[in-house]
Amino acid sequence: MGLKNIIYKVENGIAEIVLNRPEKMNSLDENLISELTGLMKDFSVNDEVKVIVISGEGGNFCSGLYLDYLQKISGYDILENKEDSRKFKEMLVSIYNCPKPVIAKVSGYALAGGCGIATACDFIIADETAKFGYTEVKIGFIPAVVMLFLMKRVTETHAKDLLLTARKISAEEAWRIGLINNVVSSETLNDKVLELCKTIMKNSVSSIKLTKEMFTHISGMDFDKALEYVCDLNAITRMTTDCKEGIAKFLSKNK
Repeated sequence: MGLKNIIYKVENGIAEIVLNRPEKMNSLDENLISELTGLMKDFSVNDEVKVIVISGEGGNFCSGLYLDYLQKISGYDILENKEDSRKFKEMLVSIYNCPKPVIAKVSGYALAGGCGIATACDFIIADETAKFGYTEVKIGFIPAVVMLFLMKRVTETHAKDLLLTARKISAEEAWRIGLINNVVSSETLNDKVLELCKTIMKNSVSSIKLTKEMFTHISGMDFDKALEYVCDLNAITRMTTDCKEGIAKFLSKNK
């Protein structure tokens, strides 16, 4: 797959996606959005891929929408804007709904739509240079799509603080409010992410997929329906090869 704005590789079960517009702080335009969406969909069904890592080239994760792209969409009519919003939504959903665990490896700026990409991932590991922010209201935008993913990570109190002030926060503060999973030094960032990948890959692929599916579905259900759903999924899981082999292995160790 020839991509203009992304570098990627798959090695030892780990798919690495690097946003590659360093001269523009890896800012988003329609091409990068399309490429990332397509790559996520491909890796979702690639049996060689067990875990996915998204990062940015050149010291920044992603600074949001590119200035030329902002200029372009400012002239869109309502239908064009709806279609463009839909494509951005599909990119975030392709990350959030991916059956494989997705890790954001963040250095430098993760702002607006770039912060949305990180927020849609299952894990966010950042170094001490990272800055997070939802800056949309500064320029008359609203953080419409990213807000839904943010509120899956932090309380409404913290979400309002970030979205209404549009302030940038450090990795340390992002960790304190529960936005990210870990803060590490720049020197150990790669090692920490690799360690997490290896931990994940020790687990059952089918169990991870079904567990992620539960996160996707139960938040929109009432309590009783959610209980019925997870009971059904639990029964299905017990029939999988992974579960049967895992139980047999566990029992043989404990005889």
